[in-house]
Amino acid sequence: MDKKEAKERILKLGKVINYYRYLYHVLDRSEISDDAHDALKKELFDLEQKFPDLIMPDSPTQRVGGKPLKVFKKVEHERPMLSFNDGFSEEEVRAWLERLENYLGHSLTPNTYSPRSSESGAGNLQPLFYGELKIDGLAIELIYDDGILIQGSTRGDGLIGEDVTQNLKTIEAIPLRILDSEEVEANLRRLNLKPQTYNLKPHRLVVRGEVFLTKKEFQAINKEQIKKGSKPFANPRNIAAGSVRQLDPKITASRGLDSFEYDLLTDLGQKSHEEVHLLLEAFGFKTNRKNRSLKNLQEVFEFRNRWEKEREKLPYEIDGIVVIVNNLKIFEEAGVVGKASRAALAYKFSPKEATTVVEDIKVQVGRTGVLTPVAVMKPVHVHGTTITHATLHNADEIERLGLKIRDTVIVSRAGDVIPQITAVLKELRTGKEKNFRMPERCPVDGSKVVRDGVAYRCSNKNCGARHRESLYHFVSRGAFNIEGLGPKIIDRFLDEGLISDAADIFTLEKGDIKVLQGFGEKSAENIVGGIREKKKISLPRFIYSLGIIHVGEETAQVLAEHFPFSRSIKEFIKNYQSLSIEDLEKVQDVGPKVAASIHGWFREPRNTKLLGKLDKAGVVIEHYRTVKKIGKLAGKTFVLTGSLESMPREEAKEKVRAMGGEISESVSKKTSYVVAGSEPGSKYEKAKKLGVPVIDEKEFSEILQK
Repeated sequence: MDKKEAKERILKLGKVINYYRYLYHVLDRSEISDDAHDALKKELFDLEQKFPDLIMPDSPTQRVGGKPLKVFKKVEHERPMLSFNDGFSEEEVRAWLERLENYLGHSLTPNTYSPRSSESGAGNLQPLFYGELKIDGLAIELIYDDGILIQGSTRGDGLIGEDVTQNLKTIEAIPLRILDSEEVEANLRRLNLKPQTYNLKPHRLVVRGEVFLTKKEFQAINKEQIKKGSKPFANPRNIAAGSVRQLDPKITASRGLDSFEYDLLTDLGQKSHEEVHLLLEAFGFKTNRKNRSLKNLQEVFEFRNRWEKEREKLPYEIDGIVVIVNNLKIFEEAGVVGKASRAALAYKFSPKEATTVVEDIKVQVGRTGVLTPVAVMKPVHVHGTTITHATLHNADEIERLGLKIRDTVIVSRAGDVIPQITAVLKELRTGKEKNFRMPERCPVDGSKVVRDGVAYRCSNKNCGARHRESLYHFVSRGAFNIEGLGPKIIDRFLDEGLISDAADIFTLEKGDIKVLQGFGEKSAENIVGGIREKKKISLPRFIYSLGIIHVGEETAQVLAEHFPFSRSIKEFIKNYQSLSIEDLEKVQDVGPKVAASIHGWFREPRNTKLLGKLDKAGVVIEHYRTVKKIGKLAGKTFVLTGSLESMPREEAKEKVRAMGGEISESVSKKTSYVVAGSEPGSKYEKAKKLGVPVIDEKEFSEILQK
């Protein structure tokens, strides 16, 4: 994306994000999920990082929250209530730490100070980070004068919030008075902290935390909503925000809100975030006991991954963790970037929804000849998996969505559900989007496409079966020989729209497969690994894999020997297209019928298109060198028919070729021997008719051993 395109995208993203942000922060309602909203913000943040001179002062990345509602008294925060930049992967967390250390000019190393040092003064190493569960609630600020709660406010725009003191007083978890100094001292000792280190009687105490609604209360409230015939609330966060902003405190009190406190603005002598949480508990505030100090990045990753797996067990909703540099001096030194702390990061869980761009819509022909449109998307990480494909089911679904190629879309995936495109963000269109139409001709065999209810189907009843068989052949032992990719799996990939031709096999990602029912992480990994191992292939096997009518393994072998064009697929196409029928007929085993089949195959546009896709997918033909035929079987041609018992057929062929002989698929007067195993086929009868010597397996072994 060049700078001009980036500017256009940034402006559109800013407008759309501000619209959804206003709905969420000011009006307490949502039209898209938090995951989708986060994905838009992440895209904008990344573009601004790439083109920093395009950052506008009013960019959504430069502000926090929305404007406060006019119905409440405005209050100015003593210090700005900041937000967090987001990270979604280990790589992004490492990049955050690298940026931070570059800014600081030094690496983060453990400090010898620890709040729980022994009385002898021999301190433990202070952990580098502090990890907090990121609760999906409403940020608040609490101010206590001489131990009494005098003001409670919302975050608002980060600088000015709304005075909701009376409402916050209805929440049992928020103390109306902090504990007296004797009680605080006892609590500090219980927590293995030294009371004499801290100010236990602050005149003014400023605390920050989160108001939230438990899952149980959320379900109870929605049950009542439904009973009254009212629309249920979308999520617990919306109820919590709406409850705190009620003009009547009785309504707030009825909602069963809860609160955790997590920050302390007043200097009581604390030197780390770990101490902040311990001090808050000592003064009588409810803190989240699941938060903890983390020694290094590895512990950060483990903490986040643990809670992503166990989040459903929690009584409240979380969407990730917050990673904070534990040392407060370093935290303050790092300062702010935009409206976010440089020394903290929201390390989000894999979103259940995300936004991406539909780069193309391809049509896949299934086992029964039904045509299914499939979206090919810019890779996107959804619910722990990177995906590139999403089925669109049928033309009616595309019309319902109003989807065009190059549209920005919301992709959803929950649990083991196959990824779905749930919405199109038409506001982000640039005018370069293209309409999609179902083809009039089948992309596999060119037959007319007919409509059958909501489905489009190839009019050739044999099309689906032939297409399926061609794919079975492509991955078979004599061709690409892709382990673990048998007929049942090919059928499944066809039905799910993951592949439309052989080239699509090489574009599959682990995430495309593991979301299918019956497939797991390991099986998907094995399949993708097996595919990638087979991207290099010999010229004879490549020719055979194409499934050209009348071209078996032996004909593919002799074609490779006579026309060893193998430096690239592009060269292969060019040179094989230049061969005339006469050129092909000069090759042993290639008569007029076979020559015409080969000649015609390379002139069919859909075949050359397939070759081009294979090239683009990274398939490489290994350099092929012809070897002069020498050895005791030079000049001899063998035809194998029936099953061999003493050795596999492939081994027999290799032995003949190693001794200078040739293997042919068809019997002619030029054939030296027909080797007949058990249950020989029509080749046996033809050899007798032409007078070609027929030998059994024992005689064949003797020839090889002479």
